[in-house]
Amino acid sequence: MLLSKTLLKRHSVLPGFDLALGFAVLYLSIVVLIPLSAVFFKTFTLTWSQFVDAVASPRVVASYQLTFGASLAAALLNGVFGLLVAWVLVRYEFPGRRIVDALVDLPFALPTAVAGIALTALYAQNGWIGELLPFKVAFTPLGVFVALTFIGLPFVVRTVQPVLEDLQKELEEAAATLGATRLQTFWNVILPTIMPALLTGFALAFARALGEYGSVIFIAGNMPMVSEITPLLIITKLEQYDYAGATAIAVVMLVTAFVLLLAINLLQAWTRKRQGR
Repeated sequence: MLLSKTLLKRHSVLPGFDLALGFAVLYLSIVVLIPLSAVFFKTFTLTWSQFVDAVASPRVVASYQLTFGASLAAALLNGVFGLLVAWVLVRYEFPGRRIVDALVDLPFALPTAVAGIALTALYAQNGWIGELLPFKVAFTPLGVFVALTFIGLPFVVRTVQPVLEDLQKELEEAAATLGATRLQTFWNVILPTIMPALLTGFALAFARALGEYGSVIFIAGNMPMVSEITPLLIITKLEQYDYAGATAIAVVMLVTAFVLLLAINLLQAWTRKRQGR
């Protein structure tokens, strides 16, 4: 063991720990920490009353409710159906399986504006899908939910799929031998094993939905107090040269998203601890 560690230190592809750590911190600082710090520093130019007026006006609060509510609902739906899609792709062989597998990544490759236009054309009242529905989807909060579901599905599928592929089928066979039903096997054997990956996919889909802009603005309708998302409000304030107001709303989004993701990560850690990992 000691010899292998020594050889690894001598023949490592990357430079020494100190130099590698320095490059990593520098890169993260340039790409992540400095831009985020600039957002906070710009917000600090506001007084407390100005900050409250910027982030707590009725129009902004309504956008919070829509953005966080639709993002959460879309992530939950993707958690269920993303698991189902991953299960089908891993456990079943059928004609066109590779094509379906490739289509899962389409929201990754498709420009968000193109996705928004396509969804609007499909779900408008004269669209292929919209004309068949008894209710309106495009230009309503429901349209926002549809767009966020579309862009978030691959995160769940691609996170859960590798775990399902590595899952030992002997565990399921042992449960069946002991008399467990299929539902009991899934609930007590499979679900606890894939739960950390499922929570990770949910968190990624939720975080992605919070900041989504391009695919939403076309199908949302962007009506204040009805179907206006928070990222659009930030863009609107930037166009009005209200940089401090825009960064104030961004700070609220950033802090709230961080707290929610931290809670999800703590839940993941608790789940792994229960499983003895």
